[in-house]
Amino acid sequence: MSIGRDLDRRQLLSGAAAGIAGLLLPFSLEPSARAAIVSGTTGATSTTGAASATGTAGSEINAWLRIGTDESITILIGRSEMGQGVYTALPMLLAEELECDWRRVRVEAAPAAAAYRNLYVVKDMLTGGHADPAPGLAGEMRDWALSLAAGPFSQQVTGGSTSVRGGFEPLRRAGAQARHRLIAAAARNWGVSPAECLARAGLVHHEASGWSLSYGALAAAAADLPSPGSVVLKPPGAWRLLGTAVPRLDLPAKVTGEAIFGIDVRRPGMLFAAIMASPVFGGRVKSVDAAKVQSLPGVVAVVAIPDGVAVVADSTFRASRALAALPVVWDEGANAGLDTAQIFEGFRQALSEEGRIAERRGDAAAALAGAARQLTLDYELPFLAHATMEPMNCTAEVGPDGVDVWAPTQAQDGARAAAATAAGVSADRVRIHTTYLGGGFGRRAESDMVTQAVVIAKALGRPVQAIWSREEDMRHDFYRPGTVQRLRIGLDAAGLPVAWHHRIVCPSILDRIMAAATWLKPDQTSVEGAVGLPYDLRNLTVDYVKRNTPVPVGFWRSVGHSHTAFVTESAIDEVAAAGGRDPLALRRLLLRGNPRVRAVLDLAASEAGWGRPLPPGSGRGIALHVSFGSIVAEVAEVAVAADGTIRVPRVVCAIDCGTVIHPDIVVAQMQSGILFGLTAALAGEITLAKGRIEQGNFDDYPMLHLAESPQIAVHVIESGERPGGVGEPGTPPIAPALANAFYAATGKRIRRLPLMRAGGA
Repeated sequence: MSIGRDLDRRQLLSGAAAGIAGLLLPFSLEPSARAAIVSGTTGATSTTGAASATGTAGSEINAWLRIGTDESITILIGRSEMGQGVYTALPMLLAEELECDWRRVRVEAAPAAAAYRNLYVVKDMLTGGHADPAPGLAGEMRDWALSLAAGPFSQQVTGGSTSVRGGFEPLRRAGAQARHRLIAAAARNWGVSPAECLARAGLVHHEASGWSLSYGALAAAAADLPSPGSVVLKPPGAWRLLGTAVPRLDLPAKVTGEAIFGIDVRRPGMLFAAIMASPVFGGRVKSVDAAKVQSLPGVVAVVAIPDGVAVVADSTFRASRALAALPVVWDEGANAGLDTAQIFEGFRQALSEEGRIAERRGDAAAALAGAARQLTLDYELPFLAHATMEPMNCTAEVGPDGVDVWAPTQAQDGARAAAATAAGVSADRVRIHTTYLGGGFGRRAESDMVTQAVVIAKALGRPVQAIWSREEDMRHDFYRPGTVQRLRIGLDAAGLPVAWHHRIVCPSILDRIMAAATWLKPDQTSVEGAVGLPYDLRNLTVDYVKRNTPVPVGFWRSVGHSHTAFVTESAIDEVAAAGGRDPLALRRLLLRGNPRVRAVLDLAASEAGWGRPLPPGSGRGIALHVSFGSIVAEVAEVAVAADGTIRVPRVVCAIDCGTVIHPDIVVAQMQSGILFGLTAALAGEITLAKGRIEQGNFDDYPMLHLAESPQIAVHVIESGERPGGVGEPGTPPIAPALANAFYAATGKRIRRLPLMRAGGA
């Protein structure tokens, strides 16, 4: 067998990213302007199990809405459902203004199309989530300004806790425009003025005559009417659906097993591929003895893929068994000697370099020089894997009419571009079918698994499902960057901070996927959370020293906030101890000009019983962080046994995420983010030896077990501000809250994670 040398995975991914371009104007989308929008019968293209009605003619009202003659309301969602609740929260936005019967609502995954691109996720990457390129604007003008800010980088992607933030106005406006068209259709039918009609619960009423018509009866006529330009959205006081905990639309199918995840996809004549990539980053296949496995039961072929090899068989089990028996000789390349100690020693040496300025307030250098006392605090955080419960997988079919891809992807545009490059076709000949995701956390924003599936399917001329083993998944991730960070803090005679210099050394994520975003400013995903601190720190400098390594890095839940929050909130506690102050009292003092943030801190502390005695060997720690438009404070309780065993009995969380769309989803996502971050803080670590990732499964990259999980109490502040994110903001504060609680229990500082290995500083 000949192994191709001309198809490199990194080149394919780079080409895919470069191929994504477009400008989104997501309002008043007329039928003539819609591309690749699902049409025909309701539920016909659903891969999620969420849309259950079939065989009923439906009318497209706009890019997000189809109404069936059976009164079904099908809402197309351009974000990926990975457990975070967007298949309920986003339909609620549209349905509120549509004035439909919520019991009739069904959801389908939208196709890859310009109408569903996400401006907010790119805006956050460009600005770090702090600068608003459209201050004071709302509605269509805001969308237009955001589209200019995102420019050619906008794409259909789910991440950055942007789904509700980005959909809050466009989806409500789409619902209002559809309602106006339905009313106009009814008024034309009756020969009356639309002003005499109103819509409620899926019906248009003419109160003077008592006439009424259902949405299903009006949909076809409404679809032919022009969309109104601007509409007045309902004020919060008039909301009937938003702010309520309606049953989630995705749960019934998940409970019954009807929900289709990526590994559930089946196509006629489908084959199954097991994947093996080079164990060393940058390595390549040197030789393969395919004859050793080709006679094994069910084996169909051995196929070259970028950076590796695949065995294809009539079942995943047979493909995996044959792959394990396949003799492969690797050319390990230049990274065969790489190890973790070498990487982190380079990071530590870089602390002496001057970094690019990410933020500057006042004159930190002069204030440090004149401080009564200085603290120098060094922190280290490891590389981390995503470890999604559903391993990486993708199903592809390459035919004469184009390419079909069924994938649990967070990035439809990226998947389409990767598939087009791998198949050698234009992107408009690729159809993306988004399934449910068995966990994402940023890993499924990558499209390496799509490339592999398409390459194999094209080679064999049959549908192929490529699925990774857990070990392959763990050892070929795009990892949360490891980092070393130093804080130099100047204190006055009263022990209060008068200077704050924060230096961050870590690899750049954006260098790989959006290098242009780092030309004028440091990588915002590396410094976010360190810039824009809510505290009154008048002499502050944050700088960034980029240290890329051969280890591929990518977006991990809460991205840069996941490490900067640990550093800043651990340091605030150390400042409190140095000045003889209570950690809560110091934070309150530094937030005296920020009442909204302080209210969240106070609520968490009050509900946790801050100051109440705990048993010997126990401690309570607090941390606060602002990210993705939301404010979160968490208090962790830690109990340390005589043998060093650590338990976390309780976590109390308070969040202000602005306007709350679905309160139960907010609570669930806070719980999820806390458990995700707690697992990583206690035991998560990816290490390398001889160029290889040492961890391979949950025995050496452990997850928090049910019996180890704390009681979590979540308290939500409804502030009425613009919606903030909830999928990620719960993760950053838990690591510093845990470390601060460990100090309160033991007197030992933790400046290196994971806590189980660090043993303090």
